[in-house]
Amino acid sequence: MYNQITQKEIDALKILAGADAVFAGEEINSDYSHDELGGVSRMPDVLIKARSTEQIAAVMKFAYENTIPVTVRGSGTGLVGAAVPIEGGILLETTGMNKILELDRDNLTVTVQPGVLLMELAAFAEENDFLYPPDPGEKSATIGGNISTNAGGMRAVKYGVTRDYVRALTVVLPTGEIQQLGAKVAKNSSGYSLKDLIIGSEGTLAIITEAILKLVPLPKSSISLLVPFPDMKSAIEAVPKIIRSKVTPTAIEYMSRDTILFSESYLGKKFPDTKNDAYILLTFDGNTDAQVENDLKTVADLCLEIGALDAYIVDTEERKKSVWSARGAFLEAIKASTTEMDECDVVVPGSQVDEFIKYTHQLAKEIGVRIPSFGHAGDGNLHVYICRDALNDAEWEKTLEVCFDRMYQKAQELGGLVSGEHGIGHAKKGYLHRQYGETPMQLMRGIKAVFDPKNILNPGKIV
Repeated sequence: MYNQITQKEIDALKILAGADAVFAGEEINSDYSHDELGGVSRMPDVLIKARSTEQIAAVMKFAYENTIPVTVRGSGTGLVGAAVPIEGGILLETTGMNKILELDRDNLTVTVQPGVLLMELAAFAEENDFLYPPDPGEKSATIGGNISTNAGGMRAVKYGVTRDYVRALTVVLPTGEIQQLGAKVAKNSSGYSLKDLIIGSEGTLAIITEAILKLVPLPKSSISLLVPFPDMKSAIEAVPKIIRSKVTPTAIEYMSRDTILFSESYLGKKFPDTKNDAYILLTFDGNTDAQVENDLKTVADLCLEIGALDAYIVDTEERKKSVWSARGAFLEAIKASTTEMDECDVVVPGSQVDEFIKYTHQLAKEIGVRIPSFGHAGDGNLHVYICRDALNDAEWEKTLEVCFDRMYQKAQELGGLVSGEHGIGHAKKGYLHRQYGETPMQLMRGIKAVFDPKNILNPGKIV
């Protein structure tokens, strides 16, 4: 189906993209064969370090004419194999396209290249008295990757997800044609939203080379609240009551004592409280201290009324750093606690979070494996990890198959979906097909065929 890359194609790509940007064979580091979890692996034939929209357009035109598969990669922090070149071919790395191009204070937008890191954009916005609200846990991910997976994060409860902050995109189509989708406007009812098709498409429809993103004024005050509960059931049951209290927290995170202890061990730093089995961590922001403190008091009083054991205000920089650095390290801490792990990223209705978490505990006991979890309690997005520990290869493969089948089935029974924010990539294709059925998948394949009739852009992903 695809043509093999020979020295002739490598030489041609060096002319098109620049000899110093093209690498082949043993010149390519093995890190480029996998993403963060490493469950899916394949080396590319050629690695090209992208530098401009025009360079990418030239490469794509060549790849299209010669039927060569192309996969786009940012920082490689994905967890579902979406940036793994499973058909070989060309791997385009965009981390070198990392410029912040414009801050438009009048229209509250920032224009960036796809290789800008989330933490770089967040710091730039804050320095200029703005906030870029999407806040996924992996701060070293690129903005291009965030857009490609429609990343959510901890502030989604109040502010929404990445899609809500993308005003316009510059993209390169599989044919090499450059297109601008969307505009620097607040409303757009002008035909089908092609921009929104690109968001969350995991690099299967077009290559993002520039993005205009919406900003909001930086809130003047922010305080967090750490609330311990006697068990996870009571902690999760508090969440809908908090949301119904007419206070809108910026974030509502849940965590178990075990996960916190992993993080303490990983960071070598103490968490403010580890005596209890379950915790909810909330953040409140606003333009006045009085408003934020009133919201915090309302929720603290409510939590204590419904069974919380305490309510710790996290207002000093030292406390904030202690709590949020621990929360930010959960994924790496769990990873460090075992020999290997894989993740189940699901989203369920808020009212079903406790039911799903209880099910994972039952499953862990039944199968005899550790299944720690944490997640965004306010929007029902749960991150559940299966730990390999001492299992041999055959036991591990069987355990993953059973756990994923059972958990994704349970999420579907509860009215949920197979991915909240990490995407489908290669690893979750079967579960997506099982959930949606043939007609929706045919529609998705039809969209893919219109954008990419030769199926050369990130083949083997999603559909």
